[in-house]
Amino acid sequence: MHRVLGDRRAILILLGPALLVYTLIMLVPMVWSLGYSFTKGNSIEGFTGSGLDNFTRLLDDPAVHEALWFTLKYAVIVTAGQVIAGYLLALLYVFFLKKASALVRTLAFFPVILPTVAVGLLFQKLFQVAPQPGPVNSLLNALGLESIDFFGSAGSAFWVLIIMDIWRSMGFYAVLLFAGLMDIPDEVLESARLDGASGLRLIRHIVLPLSLPVLLSSLIFSINGTLKVFDSVVALTNGGPGTGTTPLTLYMFQSSFTYSEYGYGSTIALLLTVVCLLVSLAVYRVSRRDNTES
Repeated sequence: MHRVLGDRRAILILLGPALLVYTLIMLVPMVWSLGYSFTKGNSIEGFTGSGLDNFTRLLDDPAVHEALWFTLKYAVIVTAGQVIAGYLLALLYVFFLKKASALVRTLAFFPVILPTVAVGLLFQKLFQVAPQPGPVNSLLNALGLESIDFFGSAGSAFWVLIIMDIWRSMGFYAVLLFAGLMDIPDEVLESARLDGASGLRLIRHIVLPLSLPVLLSSLIFSINGTLKVFDSVVALTNGGPGTGTTPLTLYMFQSSFTYSEYGYGSTIALLLTVVCLLVSLAVYRVSRRDNTES
């Protein structure tokens, strides 16, 4: 193994194909997109240089401000919901269900493998108000309350989207965090129990600090995914009503492919890349600091 690691030719042979694929699929499009952000036009009329016009427009565009605010708000709430719900499920698997955890893990993971379009249609039917009330509105009517048009306002549509995406993904994070909890040595837990730690005290003072690394990984993984949300929004609301649930990804897509403003769409993509990088670094630094203090 040491001979292979010390042989530059062997390293090049082993890593070269993967680096080539990564360069062609990731780096080249990123550089190409960066170049487009300094242009205007389309593939039919041709492209001309625009200097910093796209960036100036980006700063003054209220639609970008609205989409950015929606993206950040959505990312924070869904990330918190996914990781917290996943962690609670993982604790349930390890400390309470034990033998029955395999069945519950399978049921909780099932939404993860469902197609996004199918999940979107399911939640549309659950919360619909017309032509006939869905199960949620039927329950409200049974309780003597009026039906709510959940997709008629941006506020209620936002929360339906939040619920849908937390439900879809919490099973994945439960499995990820379950694996992290299983890495905690049994000797440590038994020693803590002998010292009088049990229940919430055991989780707070022993389990939580030892599972911080996998929690950090889950947070970074989740925040990157939620900042780039696209398919869930298209399947459930398509950015509506109006532009009330339009994230940066959808606005970027519309600018590029609906209005053929490839330069401006690339500029929005660059903004999203910077936001993802900054948020991930912030989460990493805060989590590492808390981990060190613990």
